[in-house]
Amino acid sequence: MSKLFPKRFKLLFHFVKTFLLLSTILRLIFVIWVINEVDISFFKIGNTLLIGFLFDIGTVSFFAVPYALYLLVFPKKWYGSLFDRMVTWFAYTLGLVIFLFSFFAEITFWEEFKSRFNFIAVDYLIYTYEVVKNINESYPIPLLVGGILLLTALLLFITKRKGIFQKTFHNETTFRQKLLPTAFFIAIATIFALFIKNKDAEQFENRYNNEIAKTGIYSFFAAFQNNELSFTDFYKTLSINEAFAEINAEFRKRGDSLVFPKKELIYRNISNIDSLPEQKPNVIFICVESLSAKFLGSFGNTENITPTLDSLADHSLFFNNLFANGTRTVRGMEAITLSIPPTPGRSIVKRENNQHIFTIGEVFKQKGYDRNFFYGGDGYFDNMNSFFGGNGFNIVDRGRGFLLDKSINTTRTNIEDDEVTFENAWGIADEDIYNKVIKVADEAHKKGKPFFDFVMTTSNHRPYTYPEGKIDIPSGSGRSGAVKYTDYAIGKFLRKAEKKEWYKNTLIIIMADHCASSAGRQELDVNNYHIPALILNLPNTVPQKVDKMASQIDIFPTLFSLLNWNYNTNLYGTDILKMKPEEERAFVGTYRKLGLLKGDGKLMVLGDQKVSNFYQWNRESNELTPLKESKTFLNEIISNYQTADYLFSNGGLKLNSLGLAD
Repeated sequence: MSKLFPKRFKLLFHFVKTFLLLSTILRLIFVIWVINEVDISFFKIGNTLLIGFLFDIGTVSFFAVPYALYLLVFPKKWYGSLFDRMVTWFAYTLGLVIFLFSFFAEITFWEEFKSRFNFIAVDYLIYTYEVVKNINESYPIPLLVGGILLLTALLLFITKRKGIFQKTFHNETTFRQKLLPTAFFIAIATIFALFIKNKDAEQFENRYNNEIAKTGIYSFFAAFQNNELSFTDFYKTLSINEAFAEINAEFRKRGDSLVFPKKELIYRNISNIDSLPEQKPNVIFICVESLSAKFLGSFGNTENITPTLDSLADHSLFFNNLFANGTRTVRGMEAITLSIPPTPGRSIVKRENNQHIFTIGEVFKQKGYDRNFFYGGDGYFDNMNSFFGGNGFNIVDRGRGFLLDKSINTTRTNIEDDEVTFENAWGIADEDIYNKVIKVADEAHKKGKPFFDFVMTTSNHRPYTYPEGKIDIPSGSGRSGAVKYTDYAIGKFLRKAEKKEWYKNTLIIIMADHCASSAGRQELDVNNYHIPALILNLPNTVPQKVDKMASQIDIFPTLFSLLNWNYNTNLYGTDILKMKPEEERAFVGTYRKLGLLKGDGKLMVLGDQKVSNFYQWNRESNELTPLKESKTFLNEIISNYQTADYLFSNGGLKLNSLGLAD
C-alpha cells in the first residue's frame, strides 16, 4: 500500500477512504430504510454492497485524477509551499463539501422518489427557482447547511490531527514513485468512462437492490448524459412496416378508417355511427397533482381526506380501473394531450421540435373551441408554456419574467398579485387557480364561443403547504393534509361554478397526472399507477362506475365519443365504454421501462437492453409472477411503443404531415 500511495499521496488516499466510508454509510441507511422491500438474503445483499463498493471506487477516481495529476507534475522542491498548501486545502475542503452535500441531497431525493439521482435530478438543475424554494420550504435549510459545514470542519480537524497534511507536505516522494498511484486512478477512471454504464449496477430482480448498488454522483452524471433513448437502438423492434401493420390492424378492428393507409401514419377518421347530433359543451379538465387512487375513500382509504371526490364518484362517470401512463406531471400531460404511449427517455413535453403537432387541442379546434392552459406557477417550468403555447393553447400562468419564444403565437395572461391569496414554491393555491378559471370562463361565455380549459393544479406537492383554516389538518404537516386541501378546493370550485350561467353547458373532467409515488421493488410497481378519473355533468348520461381497464390516453377519445363527434385523429386512445374485455389494457412506464398491462393482469415490460419480461400481476398482493413470453403479446407492445416513437422522431405527429394547416 505504501508503494501505491507514497507519503505525497497520503491526503488523497485519506480522501478516497472518507468517500468510501460516507458512501457505505449512505448505502446502509437506504437498506434499513426499505428493509421490508429489499432482498437481504446473504448472497443478494452481499453482491449489492460489493457492486456498490466498486461503483464508489470508480466514482471517487474521477475526483482523484485531477489532484493526482497535480501531485505528479508539482516539483518536489516546492512541496509544502504556500501555493501547495492553498491548492491542497482548497481541493480537499471542496471535495468534502461536495460529498457531504451529495450525502444529504440523496437522502431527500430518496425520500421523494425511492431512487438514486436520475434524470429528474438533472431536470431540477434547470428549474432552480422552484427547486430551491421547494427545498427551503420543505426542509430546515440553515440546519442542513450548518450540519454540512460542521461535519466538514470536523473532518478537516481529524485529518490535520492525524498528521495527514504534514505527511503530504513533508516527504521525499520522487516523480517515479508518483507515477504508479496516478496511473492507478487514471486507469480506473478510464475503465468506468469507457466501459462501465450506470445500468451495469442493475444485476437484481429487486429494484431496490439495483438502486442501492448504484452511487448517487455517478448516477447523476449518467442521467445528465443519457436523458433521451433511441427506441431502435435500445429496445426490441419489428420492421417499421410490421409495426405499423400491427397497430393499424387494431385501429381497423375498432372501425376506424385510415386517411393515409399506404403511409407510415396512424391518422384516421372516427365516425359517429349512431348519427346522433354532435354536442359542444364547454369542457374544463382538471389535472390534479399526484392524486393516487389509494387516497380516495372510494378505493378503501379510511382517512376521510377526499369527501368531495368520493361524493362525486356516485354522481359522475367514474373510472375506477384507470392507470397513469407515467410517473411525472409531464408524462401525464404527454399522455393526456397526445394520447400516446410513453416514449422512452424524456417526455415529449420537454423535447425539442414538439410544437405544431396533433394534440387533443386540435380536435377541439376542429369543433370551434378556444383552448386555454392554466398553471399556478410559471409555465416555463418543465417547458409547459412552450409545449402548450406552441400547440395552439392560450397560456394563463403566474409569470415571473420567463418569456415565450417569439416563434410561439399565443396569448399569455398573467395571474396578478391581487388574485393570489397563498403561494408556495410550485405556485398559487388551488383555490386561486380555480378562481382564475371561473373568471376566464365568465369572459369566454360573454363571447358565446365554447372553451376547453386544461387546468394543472399544484397544492398536492411537497412542501404540502396551503392556506390555514380551510381544513382540519395544519398546513405543511404532510401529504394527507395536501390531499384534503386539494379535495376541499375542488368542492369549493364546483359550488361556485354551479352558480354560473355557463355551468349547465359545461363538462368537468377530473383526473390525476400521476400517483404520489411510483417506486417499488419490482421493475414496474403496477399499483403505483392506479389513479382516479371522472367526468361530471354529462348530458343524457346516467352516472355509472366504469370497471374497464384503461389508460389516461383513453379519457378524451371517450369524451369525444360521448359527445357524438365525427373527427379525424392521430390519437392512440380509444373509447373506454366500447372496449371489449379482450381490448382492455393500460400503458404504464418509466423513462426506461415500457409496460403494457392487460385486463386479465398480464403485463409485458420492455427494457432498454433489448430485453422483455412477461408477468402475471396479482392485484391483491401487487406481486409479479414471471410467465413464458407470448409472441403475440410481444408484437402488440412493440408495435404500440415503436410506432409512437417513430411518429414523433420522423414528423408523423406534425400537423403539416397530416395535411392540416397550423
